Amino acid sequence: MHRHIKRILFPAKTIRKRVKTLGEEISRDYKGREPILIGVANGALVFLADLMRTLSYPAKIDLIRVRSYGQKASTSGLIAISKDIEIDIAGKDAIIVEDIIDTGLTIDFIIRHLEKNNPASIGVCALLDKSAARKINIKINYAGFPVINEFVVGYGLDYAENYRHLPYIGVLKPEIYS
Repeated sequence: MHRHIKRILFPAKTIRKRVKTLGEEISRDYKGREPILIGVANGALVFLADLMRTLSYPAKIDLIRVRSYGQKASTSGLIAISKDIEIDIAGKDAIIVEDIIDTGLTIDFIIRHLEKNNPASIGVCALLDKSAARKINIKINYAGFPVINEFVVGYGLDYAENYRHLPYIGVLKPEIYS
């Protein structure tokens, strides 16, 4: 375990098993269709890569990148797109793949932005659901794990661009980000 981690919440094996289950659920729900997976960079990259390999259909992927945290431990509330999708999603099913949904502000912003492209549908798949931090109601179609209101890192999640490489998800020691 990394010295900055207070405790491990989800070991790598547990994550792999849950991602496989999520992929099976998506494959079942979208049988006969091929939704485009839209990963929210950079945090969802690891999750997106693992998830797409579990699907029963050939997945097309794209990335959207938004900024709301910067080098801080909490969202600034100001959200901006720094990289938009390139695939045309008009008339197609899209699934936003996110690492964590906490306040709901970022995912709501992304949904509203993507709706301008007239997709057939937009679903949300989040590895982590931090509902205690929610400021607005968001429907998560596929949720990996509920998490309490602590700062978590690993498996793509970061603090100041660090800890993404960890194969597990753990709670970061408060003295690191305070």
